Amino acid sequence: MSRVCITGASGLLGGNLAAELAAAGHEVVAIKRGGSKVSQLDDVPITWKEAELSNVAALTRAFEGCAAVFHCAAAVGVIREVTPEMYATNVTGTQHVIDACIAAKVGRLVHTSSVVAVGLSTNGKPCDETATWNFDREGLIDAYAITKREAEDVVHQAKDRLDCVIVNPAYMFGPRDARPSSGTLIVEVAKRRVPGTTPGYNNFVDVRDVARGMIAAWLKGRRGERYILAGHDMTYAEVFRRIARVAGVKPPRFAIPHAVAKLVGRWGDLVEKRGKDPLVNSTQIRYAFTDKFRFKSDKAAKELGYTFGPIELAINDALIWFRTNRML
Repeated sequence: MSRVCITGASGLLGGNLAAELAAAGHEVVAIKRGGSKVSQLDDVPITWKEAELSNVAALTRAFEGCAAVFHCAAAVGVIREVTPEMYATNVTGTQHVIDACIAAKVGRLVHTSSVVAVGLSTNGKPCDETATWNFDREGLIDAYAITKREAEDVVHQAKDRLDCVIVNPAYMFGPRDARPSSGTLIVEVAKRRVPGTTPGYNNFVDVRDVARGMIAAWLKGRRGERYILAGHDMTYAEVFRRIARVAGVKPPRFAIPHAVAKLVGRWGDLVEKRGKDPLVNSTQIRYAFTDKFRFKSDKAAKELGYTFGPIELAINDALIWFRTNRML
């Protein structure tokens, strides 16, 4: 078994990846910032190292002796304009991880990107890894999409100096979502706080399937390649119904009029211009109504043996975890 390191282990994906790696017998080292909440991983054997993404020397020391580094750390948000903080984490931070991997002679870097760095469907069919990035043309560009795409470019530029593989996960559900992050959707539906439904599509997947796909990318992926790790294409209305069914509550039934949603999005834009983080903005409203956000994982299935299970299992286990931890 191998010694491996994870950045962003305190997050939903990083935490589940740590658990999967430890269960497979690997020695897990994880990076954390001072003060990060990691109690959700008390049951996982992890050697914690304090290091900031801005500190290449500290990262290098943490990476020494590692066969692989899984870079999961990222700044996530709904804001439209790229801030210096988000750029420093998602783009410059990725460059620092690469520099540290090279200095520490790491065997392989598995970089966590996102499907927002791939592309949007133009023909009604799910996108694969060859899709052209067109979020700007489709009006769905935001700071997260911009910086995750630029971070991928940084990794591609390093592939002659470092053995690296990129994974592009979709919208993940599952346990160990301590903030919560994407699991907020589950919590809000379970608490019956979602006011209504929208017809837009997203792709939903069990975070543990993604974690296992990342391990397969480390062991089987081709150098310099990207692999979409997706699950089920469905509308928000459908995923709300599934969450509600598993949670034992009534689903939201009211179809939110597009005109009303647009007004809410514009209000969020004004909030953002005042220097605050909005709950939603005009870009998020477009996401809620678009049918172009669709993805498939045929390449990962063929080359990595990637599979994904029913989304109800991820929802159920997330609900159990939230209730156990008094978050629901």
